[in-house]
Amino acid sequence: MLVDYNSLLLALGVSATCLAVTLVGSWFSRRPDTFLLTCSAGLVPIVGGIFIYGAYVDRPRPIFAVLTFVLLFIGFATVWVAGHQFRTRRLSKIRFLLGCLPGIAVSVSAMLVGYDGLAFIGENVVISLLLLLTAREYWLSRHEAPTPLYGITALYTLTAISFALCAAMLIADGKLVLGHAPDNWAEDFSLAVCIAGMTGIGALSLALHQWRQAALHRQEAITDALTGLLNRRALFDLHGGRSFGPSMAVIVFDIDRFKTINDQHGHAAGDLVLKFFGQDLSAGLRASDTVARLGGEEFALVLDNTLPGRAEQVAERVRDAFAARTISIDDKYLTCTVSAGVATGTVEGVGFDDVLRAADKALYEAKRNGRNRVEVAAYLHAV
Repeated sequence: MLVDYNSLLLALGVSATCLAVTLVGSWFSRRPDTFLLTCSAGLVPIVGGIFIYGAYVDRPRPIFAVLTFVLLFIGFATVWVAGHQFRTRRLSKIRFLLGCLPGIAVSVSAMLVGYDGLAFIGENVVISLLLLLTAREYWLSRHEAPTPLYGITALYTLTAISFALCAAMLIADGKLVLGHAPDNWAEDFSLAVCIAGMTGIGALSLALHQWRQAALHRQEAITDALTGLLNRRALFDLHGGRSFGPSMAVIVFDIDRFKTINDQHGHAAGDLVLKFFGQDLSAGLRASDTVARLGGEEFALVLDNTLPGRAEQVAERVRDAFAARTISIDDKYLTCTVSAGVATGTVEGVGFDDVLRAADKALYEAKRNGRNRVEVAAYLHAV
């Protein structure tokens, strides 16, 4: 070795500290990613455990080992919780307790009764398991951002293997009582892997954070903030270049007398009406169907691979559901209605703009005929 063991420990402690600071800085730039803060919180006791273990290497006193075990188990359990939080967006207290209490019980008990070799075996085995569980959390999330998550999974797994090798070497030696810190090639290898792993995980965590930021911006660009539906831009991005055949239909909805709702009950009530209609419009749709808010009180629904007559049935179902809904506003109850226009594509195929325009004309026909009704475009060729 070109450097001694304590120098490697110092390098590992500094690397973990830098990773903690990096994660906190990333969290400040996007607060919803609380897993970053949880992970950095887990690194704090790990750093403390590393430096106390350095003291144990020089002076193998049981109290140093006990403090090392407690801090490391708390830290690695918290890192596991952070991985679970990344995947589910929930903070799991039970995982924290399951992650640190068994390891503390085994290793601290063995150390206090004099079996320090057994204590270090237990420490390495439990930490290896915690790292594998952490790797599993990121692996299960790999669909979100494959490149950084594959890398993070691999680094956590490799670090887990290095701890498992340390345990295997101690088991192979068969010494339950050491009287000093473990000293073998596996310990040196594990330290080197941990240093490299900390650096890699930090870099990939930053990449993952940027990936999420970019995905969030993309989602915000195509989503209507009030209803959570797609916006007009997204609808045209999806269907603007398609040719609509007879199995494809567009339904345009417009909430009746919406301006009166705003004038009589306020814009907050109008927003609530829009949200509820968005829910009714989205209910029971297939994955191939597209629902969007065109703007104001106007919405559109695109049905793909639909049977003749189904578009009218869907429009009537939405109209009936919305008319039957009672909306509570400031201790008052409000009912609303919606009108709809339906248009389908042609055998020859026609552009989305033309189908949408035909559905819009049918909608205005529904308005002229008394509202709260569905009209079907007679002939698309007449648009």
